[in-house]
Amino acid sequence: MLTGDMLRRSAERFPDKIAIIWGDARISYGDLNRDANRLAHAIMALGLGKGAKVGIISRNRTEYGVVFFGAAKSGCVLVNVSVLYAPLELAYVLAKADVEALIHEDIFADKIAGLKADLPAIKHYIQIGPDGGDTVTFDDFIAGQPDAEPDIRLDERDPFSMTYTGGTSGMPKGVLASHRARDVTAHTVMVEEHIDDRDVVGIVTPMFHVAALHIMFQPAILAGATATLLSKWDPADFAHMCRRDAMTANFMVPTQAAMAMQDPDFDAANYAAWRKLSFAGAPMPDWVQRDFLDRLPDVRLTQIYGQSEMGVITVLPHWRVADKLGSVGRQAYNVDIACVAPDGTPVKPGEVGEIVSRGDNIMIEYYNEPDQTAAFFKLGDGWGWSGDLATMDGEGFFTLIDRSKDMIISGGENIYPMEIENALYQHDAVAECAVFGIPDETFGEVPAAYVALKAGAAVTEAELTAHCESRLARFKRPRLFKFVDDFPKTPIGKIQKNILKEPYWDERDKKI
Repeated sequence: MLTGDMLRRSAERFPDKIAIIWGDARISYGDLNRDANRLAHAIMALGLGKGAKVGIISRNRTEYGVVFFGAAKSGCVLVNVSVLYAPLELAYVLAKADVEALIHEDIFADKIAGLKADLPAIKHYIQIGPDGGDTVTFDDFIAGQPDAEPDIRLDERDPFSMTYTGGTSGMPKGVLASHRARDVTAHTVMVEEHIDDRDVVGIVTPMFHVAALHIMFQPAILAGATATLLSKWDPADFAHMCRRDAMTANFMVPTQAAMAMQDPDFDAANYAAWRKLSFAGAPMPDWVQRDFLDRLPDVRLTQIYGQSEMGVITVLPHWRVADKLGSVGRQAYNVDIACVAPDGTPVKPGEVGEIVSRGDNIMIEYYNEPDQTAAFFKLGDGWGWSGDLATMDGEGFFTLIDRSKDMIISGGENIYPMEIENALYQHDAVAECAVFGIPDETFGEVPAAYVALKAGAAVTEAELTAHCESRLARFKRPRLFKFVDDFPKTPIGKIQKNILKEPYWDERDKKI
C-alpha cells in the first residue's frame, strides 16, 4: 500500500473524526488529507520530481503529520532530521542526504541560518510557525494549492522515507525505505498490538525517529485512530495529555516508563483510559514492569523488537510476558527472521547467533553508504544482518544476548554486557546501568559498569560486586563500578556506550 493511500482511505472512512491532537489544536481526517494534498502540490510546483529529497526539522506537531503524508503523495523522499543535532552533524546529514528543500520549525531558524552558506544544494526553505522573514511560511507555502489527490504515478517499491540510526558509533546513517517496507511495519503494529479506530494513540518519542513515525504514528493513521502528540517529553505533561485526551495506547522507551512510574505526583486517575503500552529500544527493567502491573493493572505490556533497517520483527504479547520474561518475542506474522551463525546457517535452539531478516520489511539501503549497505547485506542473499546476538528457544521466542560489537573478549572468554546488566537490574537500588569493556593489561579487556540509582537508594561498589558474583561466573563481574546521575542517550533512549567507552579506549585499537 502507498503511504498516501493510508491517509486517503482513513479520510474517506472518517472525514470528520479528529486525526491529530497537538495541545489545544485539532485537525480532522478530512482536513489532514486536504492539507497533505496541498503540500504535495506545493512541493511538485517547486519542480522537485520523484525521489527528490525534502528534509524536515521539527518537534512533534500537527504540521509534521501533514509533511509526512504530503511528501509521500508527491513522490519525494522525506528526510527526517534530528532536532538534537549539533550544527556540524546537521550540515553533514543534510549534505549527505542530497536535500533540496528544507521544512523547519521556527525555533530552529537561527541554527539553520548559520548553515545555509555551506548547503548550496538546498534551494528552498519553508518555515513552520509565524514570521518567516525572508523564508516562506508553511501556511503560505500550501495556501492556494489544490486539495485534490496529486496526479502522479507511484509504486509501493519507490523510496519515500529516510530516518537515521541512533548514532551510537560514527556519523549517522540514513536508512532509506520504500512505501512497501513501512507499510509492512504499519500493518505489523496494527495487527500485533491491536490498534484500531477506537484508540487514542500517544506519540511521545520524537517523530524524526522510526519508533514514533513508522511504529506508532503511521499505524494509528492506517487504523483510523486519533494520534495525540507530545512535543517534548516530560512526565507531568504526559500525565496531563493522557487525562485530557483519554489516551488508550502508546509506545515508550523504558526510560520514559520508569520516569512515569517514579513521578512524585503519580496519580492513576490520569491514566484511566490507558490500555496498551508497547516498548523497545532498551531492556525494560523488571521493577518497572512490576510497577506498571501493580499501579496500572489494566495496561497491557507488549515488548517489540526491531530496527530502523528492518521495522518491527518480533513481538512478545502481553499474555506471554509472565512466562517469557526477558524475551523480545516471537517472529511477527508478516516477516521472515532467523538466528544464524556467521556463515548464515541457522543455530540450534539455545545457541547464540545473530538475528537476520529478509523480505518486504527491509530497507533499500544506507543512503550514499555503499560499503555499509554491503556489510548489512553481507552474504548477498537478501538477508539483512542486525548486529544483535540472541538465542531462540524451542517455541521460537528470541532473547537478546547483546550487540555483536559490544561483546567483551576477556582472557579468551566471551562476555555479554547485557547479561551483566540484567543481573544488576535485579538489585533493588539500581534504576539504570550500562556495562562495557575497558582495557586490561592481563586479560585484554574486562567489564566496567556505570550505574544510576533509584531516588533515595544507596549501595556500595562492594555490595554490587557481591550481588553480581552471586548470579554470574566470577570472570563476568565488573572490575570497575562508577555511580552516575544520568547517561548520554540517543533520541530513542538508548544509552550511548561509545561515549562512555571513549576515555578508556582513546588512542587504543579497540573499535568503539
